[in-house]
Amino acid sequence: MEAIVVETGPNPAWAVIWLHGLGADGTDFEPVVPELCLPDTPAVRFIFPHASYQPVTCNGGYVMRAWYDIISLARDSREIDEAGLIASRQRVRSLIAAEEARGIPARRIILAGFSQGGAVAYLTGLTHPERLGGIVALSTYIPSPRLLRAELVAEQLEVPVFAAHGDEDDVVAPELGEAARDLLRELGAAPEWRSYPMPHSVCFEEIRDLGQWLSQRLTNAA
Repeated sequence: MEAIVVETGPNPAWAVIWLHGLGADGTDFEPVVPELCLPDTPAVRFIFPHASYQPVTCNGGYVMRAWYDIISLARDSREIDEAGLIASRQRVRSLIAAEEARGIPARRIILAGFSQGGAVAYLTGLTHPERLGGIVALSTYIPSPRLLRAELVAEQLEVPVFAAHGDEDDVVAPELGEAARDLLRELGAAPEWRSYPMPHSVCFEEIRDLGQWLSQRLTNAA
């Protein structure tokens, strides 16, 4: 899979695989890395993959980068192509395997994503057969609660989760983010939930809080 790679120092001991939103690409969050103000050690390898181009039904069939097709939109739900979601999960799993082959264990790999990318991060992280280092879910939702329940790996419920949403989001409604949070709690996870006065975007306060959360993960396990 095509991807942009940024390393914060030599010999990275951690990896963050960060998935962009619908219609964007891997360049979208690359500039965020220095804004996270992470410690110098341990070094982190950030991987920003590009989704493939495909028609998106809810956007009139327009071809854009997408992790899966969205068939219809509603404020409190999404109708999606589950086969496409599963295919993207497999692509992310291949990135995890590549990092493991380079010497970074699964427990030091964090999955992150914004919007549609966050939806893939949720599903991939919570159903991955090896325990991961964390999940970051920004302005996103759980795209298929049925699939998640069916394939959930119980060990992943212990993985730290940073979930954040804008309370003025008119693309992925706050109710969808809150429903994802509530489902995780019902299943036994303890996501760290943050809400910010913003639309479907990121803000300085969110990046600051995420940087602190990531720094805790890195230094506590260093």
